[in-house]
Amino acid sequence: MGHIGAQNVLVDLIIPPGGNKTVAVYRALREAIVDGRLPSGSRLPATRALAADLGIARGSVAGAYERLAAEGYLSAQVGAGTFVAYQPAKRASRREAGALKPRKGWAFAPLPTSGGAPPPRYDFRVGIPDAGLFPFDAWRRLLIAETRLRANSLGTYAEPSGHPALRAAIARYLGVARGVRASEADMVITNGTQHALDLIGRVLITPGDVVAVEDPGYPPARRLFASLGARVAAVPVDAEGLVVDAIPSSSTLVYTTPSHQFPLGRAMSANRRRELLDWAGRRSVAIVEDDYDSEFRFLSRPLEPLYSLDTAGRVLYAGTFSKSMLPSLRTGFLLTPPGLRDALVAARQMGDGHGQPAVQAALARFIDDGLLARHVRKAGKAYAVRHRQLVAALIATGGLEAIPSAAGLHLAAVTPVDSTAVVRAAARAGIGLDDLRTYFADQSAGQTGLVFGFGAADPSLIGEGMALLAGILARHA
Repeated sequence: MGHIGAQNVLVDLIIPPGGNKTVAVYRALREAIVDGRLPSGSRLPATRALAADLGIARGSVAGAYERLAAEGYLSAQVGAGTFVAYQPAKRASRREAGALKPRKGWAFAPLPTSGGAPPPRYDFRVGIPDAGLFPFDAWRRLLIAETRLRANSLGTYAEPSGHPALRAAIARYLGVARGVRASEADMVITNGTQHALDLIGRVLITPGDVVAVEDPGYPPARRLFASLGARVAAVPVDAEGLVVDAIPSSSTLVYTTPSHQFPLGRAMSANRRRELLDWAGRRSVAIVEDDYDSEFRFLSRPLEPLYSLDTAGRVLYAGTFSKSMLPSLRTGFLLTPPGLRDALVAARQMGDGHGQPAVQAALARFIDDGLLARHVRKAGKAYAVRHRQLVAALIATGGLEAIPSAAGLHLAAVTPVDSTAVVRAAARAGIGLDDLRTYFADQSAGQTGLVFGFGAADPSLIGEGMALLAGILARHA
């Protein structure tokens, strides 16, 4: 390879104003030499010629050549020129080598996320709030203020349990919004519900333990418990919630979503709540109560949480701001029995140290200034309209039987047709929704149905999208 090789390597070189030109040329040539674009023996152009091509001083190119020669990448031969002297080792790429593999028994691949593809025109995807309703300007002001307050602070590590002001603010908010009595000392701040479940699993689950989960239920929770070595038992739900009589007697932990069962949407009855607490109390079993979106209610006040009914210290209560605010905020909380708090805080510290103090402080102010309550009221009114629209459309759509739900941001409906085929056809038509069968532990035996999120749905397109879906259902009947 002659002079043209080096010129081609540097043709797209952009040196920002004020940037070090010698360093820029050095890095570009070194990278090309190491990755083989300038192979060993290639002759580089004279410093004067390359400098003219690049429009920079000859000294900048000469300095880069000298540094590369000193490091063994180039060799200058008197009367002949400057040549590449580096011979890269022949080895497989990291992607091809594959020397490291997951541990035995690891059978998990990443699940698709809502941010991995453009939103569909008719967006009934589950678990997505409407970002357009969020008060970004107010949040930005709080976040900037808290960041500035800490700009000159000592470089110390924060409390792994979370910012004290945020723990206190959440405790006050829960007392008003969800009827939960809690204090700052009861709380651990987490990076959302999934993080809370991971901490609980680390502290309470020993490989081989039986963990009972709802069926249908939340797949990430089921996957997480299984990844920790638990034997996950799928327990059916009925109109009153988790069927307590079907929980294996050997269970050491029960995971449930009593305020708004995921994904069916029903609330666990008062009788079933007492039955579950009595069952857990007799067997010294831990209960994880996931209250992920019950702040949005459309027909009635929520029943008292398991955490508030628990007198034996068996319930861990997990919540998140992913639905009430934004998923990207990655902030949640975990209310813990006193005997587990230190262990859970230590698990948090071992996992990622602590959260982001400025973000947590801003969220504390967001709550205490009444901005969260105001946002929930505003968003709740908008979601109530979409909830009514979707319920009416489900009633009018043939082939679907809606499951009553008075809270949250999604609705489920059962159907006798092949829901998997319907979801695929709907996707081709620009409709995003979920197949109910994917939430069952045994998808082949799961009930056929559809799950509709309405948090991100455009109200003006709900009727149009459902009419289009009705045609798809009719063709698959």
